[in-house]
Amino acid sequence: MTTFKPAATSIEGIVPVMLTPFDDAGAIDYAGLERLIEWYLAHGSDALFAVAQSSEMQFLTLAERGALGRFVVDKVAGRIPVVVSGHISDDPDAQAEELNVAARTGAQGIVLVTNRLDPKQQGTETFTANLRQLLARLPSDIPLGLYECPAPYRRLLSDDELKLCIDTARFIMLKDVSCDLATVKRRVALAEGSPLKILNANAAIAWDAMKAGSAGFNGVFTNFHPDLYNWLRNHAAQDPVLAEELATFLVLAAVSESLGYPALAKIYHQRIGTFGSIRCRVIDYDVRERFWALDAVLDKIVAGTEHFRGRIAALGANRPVR
Repeated sequence: MTTFKPAATSIEGIVPVMLTPFDDAGAIDYAGLERLIEWYLAHGSDALFAVAQSSEMQFLTLAERGALGRFVVDKVAGRIPVVVSGHISDDPDAQAEELNVAARTGAQGIVLVTNRLDPKQQGTETFTANLRQLLARLPSDIPLGLYECPAPYRRLLSDDELKLCIDTARFIMLKDVSCDLATVKRRVALAEGSPLKILNANAAIAWDAMKAGSAGFNGVFTNFHPDLYNWLRNHAAQDPVLAEELATFLVLAAVSESLGYPALAKIYHQRIGTFGSIRCRVIDYDVRERFWALDAVLDKIVAGTEHFRGRIAALGANRPVR
C-alpha cells in the first residue's frame, strides 16, 4: 500500500477554466484579462485553471502560453492556487518544452493532457511509456494535474492508468471529462487517501458528483456563475429545495455550451464590461448568425443567474466560501 504525504497544494472547489480575452485585432487583451481574474476571485473561485482549452491554448504560440500563464499567476498573487497547462504538441521534445515553460510561470501546478500521452491512440503501454519519459523531464518539486481534454480527441484514463498516476505521488488533480457519475464515483474511491482530487467537469452531473465525493467542479460554466456552483457545494444544506432547483437550472444553462462557446461566454463578459471584444481564435464564424436567437438564450441565462443570486442573498449566504 502506498503511503502518501499531504500535498503542499490542494486543487479543489470551484475551479474555472479560464477564457483568454482578445482585442479585435486578435492580440491578447491583458487589461481585460486582469478584470476577468478579479471577476473570478469576486465570484467564489477556489483556484484557477489557466491556458486550458477554454483559453484556446491550441491557438496560442508557445510564447503566448508562457506569457499568459505568468500574467495570471502574477495578478492572482497567491490569493488562490493557479494551475497552468498549454500541453498541446505531439512530439515528446516539444511537450517537455511547453510543460517546462508552464512550470516557469510560477503556477502551483502544471497540467498534463491525457491525449498527448497517447496521441495515436495506441493504448496503455504507449501512455505509460510517454508518461514516464515526460515525468523524468519535468521539475520534481512542482505538483502535476491531469486533464482529459476533448480535443483533438477525448482520451479517458483507465483505472489502471489513473492508479499509476496516483502511485507516482506527483499528481494533485484530475479534470474528469468522463461525464459519467459511476466513473466519477469509482475514481473518487481509487484516489481516496492520496493527494489527487477528482474534479468533475460536466454540468449535467455536477451536483450529484459533489454529493458523491467529487472535490469540486471544473466545467466551462464557471465562466458564467462560479458563485452559484460555490453555494451549491458549500451551502446547499441551508435550503435543500433551493439547491435542487438551482442544480436543475445549472444543468439547463450549460446545455447552451454548444451554441458557440467560448464566444458565448465572451458575449456575456462583454455585456458586464469585463472586456470589449468577443474575438476568438478557435471560432472563425459569426456565432450570432449561426445560432439564431443566441442573445435571447443568453438573456435567460443571465435572468436565471440573477434570480438565484437573489434567492441566495435572501438566505444571508451570499458571501462565497473559500
